[in-house]
Amino acid sequence: MSDHSAVVVGAGIVGLAAARALALKGYTVDLFERNPVATGASIRNFGMVWPVGQPAGELYNRALRTRHIWEHLAKAAGIWSDPVGSLHVAHTEDEWTVLREIHDQFLSEGRAVEILDAAALHRKSAIAIQKTARGGLYSPDELIVDPRQAIRLLPAYLSEKYPIRFHWGKPVTQVSGGQVIVEKKKMQADLIMICSGSDFETLYPLEFAAYPLTKCKLQMMRFMPEEKNQRIGAALCGGLSLIHYNSFKQAPSWEKLKRRFEMEMPDYIRKGIHVMVSQNETGALTIGDSHEYGLSPDPFDRQEINQWILEYLWTFADLKNARFIESWNGVYAKLTNGGADLFFSPEPGVYILNATGGAGMTLSFGLAEDRLSSILF
Repeated sequence: MSDHSAVVVGAGIVGLAAARALALKGYTVDLFERNPVATGASIRNFGMVWPVGQPAGELYNRALRTRHIWEHLAKAAGIWSDPVGSLHVAHTEDEWTVLREIHDQFLSEGRAVEILDAAALHRKSAIAIQKTARGGLYSPDELIVDPRQAIRLLPAYLSEKYPIRFHWGKPVTQVSGGQVIVEKKKMQADLIMICSGSDFETLYPLEFAAYPLTKCKLQMMRFMPEEKNQRIGAALCGGLSLIHYNSFKQAPSWEKLKRRFEMEMPDYIRKGIHVMVSQNETGALTIGDSHEYGLSPDPFDRQEINQWILEYLWTFADLKNARFIESWNGVYAKLTNGGADLFFSPEPGVYILNATGGAGMTLSFGLAEDRLSSILF
């Protein structure tokens, strides 16, 4: 038994990553989740581990580290994963220009990317529309998991492998003086990590208000392909994704492309829509998404947003006959100052790790290791 104790609040991907990192540092960890199972943003996403979207340097390296950990955990915990990579397709000349520019930049950074002409797209994608395509950019770094399965199976593995105890359906109602209060009972710990997503404002409302934080609501859908057992290949993205991810901003023609989208597709820009599709083990296709910002997100989905997503999807992916299964929304915390995460100590022995801005699956394991290494020796 370790001499050091820790409490983690929240069993989403950031909380799971923090618990694992603390256990590796020699802590005995008690993780509290207010719900019987995790139900937040960590299960409401594509399941894309997405290094291609991260800029060179610390964030890209953190994404690669997280991908490596995902590969290990998937094998050890019986979690399905698929290292299919990603394919960004261009259907206009300015999109194609940005892809070629970023290809050269990525190569100079040591990324193993490949530029494909339209005729070669079928090698990486079974659904990319070639007739009107200029070409595409393939990256092998991206890994797909099913977040619903992964977030369900990880706790069992972590509790078997490490000194981590999970307490389900146990909301932490107060944190103070190195202790947490759960069901009117106090638990002391050497270190407390708050990893409860945008919900951390219920424990530290003044701190939440003091930081440049907002909330992001996304809408997503799930479909089944027309052909049974069809595999689509690489996770597929359209041109709008080029202006969503920071890694593409270094392309010299990026600003010009962004202005064109703003002029021609104002509804998409206003709702933060960029369109991607990934596939899980069962063949189901996750399609999305939108990004609406505000401290009080609308709890209701808007059909017009889902329709805009599908109409744009059909311009670059042959999925018009896919069968609709379900739609949903998710909410996560995001920094408005461009920061990649929020890490601070509101009082001695307590740390808040939060606001990964929708990149939790991509960054959390590396992020938790990095942040804990900065405070633990």
